[in-house]
Amino acid sequence: MELIIANKDKRKDFLEFYKKQYLNNDLKRDTLSGMLKNILNGRTVLCGSVDTEPVMVADNNEIIMISLLAHAQRMPEYLQICFFESEEFNMEAFNLILERALDKAKEKKASKLTGSLNIHVNYGLGFLASGFDKRQSFGAPYNPEFYNDYFEKSGFETINMVSYRKDMVNSPPLISKEVREKLKDIYTVREVNFKDFKKEIEIYTKINNQAFSNHLFYYTRKTEEDYELFKDLKYLIREENLIFVEKSGIPVGFMLWYPDFNELIKKGESIGFKTVVKNKLLSHRIKTFKIVEMGVIPGERNKGAILALFDYCYKCTKGRYDTMESSWILSENTKSKSFGMKWADEEFKHYKAYVKDLI
Repeated sequence: MELIIANKDKRKDFLEFYKKQYLNNDLKRDTLSGMLKNILNGRTVLCGSVDTEPVMVADNNEIIMISLLAHAQRMPEYLQICFFESEEFNMEAFNLILERALDKAKEKKASKLTGSLNIHVNYGLGFLASGFDKRQSFGAPYNPEFYNDYFEKSGFETINMVSYRKDMVNSPPLISKEVREKLKDIYTVREVNFKDFKKEIEIYTKINNQAFSNHLFYYTRKTEEDYELFKDLKYLIREENLIFVEKSGIPVGFMLWYPDFNELIKKGESIGFKTVVKNKLLSHRIKTFKIVEMGVIPGERNKGAILALFDYCYKCTKGRYDTMESSWILSENTKSKSFGMKWADEEFKHYKAYVKDLI
């Protein structure tokens, strides 16, 4: 068994192994290999500020495990073990990757390791920790349960996260007519303007950086990075899927929601042009939508901006979808959890991220 640093000639093998993990599973869908390919080839804006090293473990010349080791300049204390994939449980193989990560951390003067963070929270965080018999939704991770064993058996601290689900068929409005009228006196909710998309993403980035400045694993984003992230997503989403809440004409919060596009992706397929075409023709077949991300600047929290966003989302989705699924929320985030429990019907899936102190 040996660790291989995937140089330029080996990166195709790295990517093929990654894709293979998603091809023959009824519950999994490959939505990240395109982005991973661009990262491996240095074709993303993010690559200018993140040092990456793809590593593979081979046994008898057969690849059995991979990971991208990453060190972000704007989060220098962390060395990340990201885009991790393993064909079957093999602690010996994992230890080879862990040893290399420790060496890289020492080289970069990083004081912590992370598991399941994919360079930035906007690209993915968390290993699935429950609901392994349920289909993977768009933007959510899916992995075998033993992925968590690697990190828990290696002394990593566990960061727990939870998502929520709601029946939209029998769902009453979130707020009363009276509350809605009061909110209208203070807040205005509008949809993103695709005709001025770059400027709109500047607003999104600015709110993100204010809203999540103290969020675990979050580090300041650049507009160019978010624009690159949304550039491809724009072919799937509509203007209604990214909404801003404004106060006196100034944007103070946003919500990103979208249909679960994985309902259009068949087993063995990756997201691509075919998905875009299907979404144009068959979007009515999607029965679940996801609330992916929302943020409000600190000065406008607990004042109704979130309610205004939820109310607008409800108006857009009522009668079109059977189910709502949320993205993950940190279990320690009591305010967001209490809101999720109030509006949603139940906790849905649980996820885990990992941190290991090296000092």
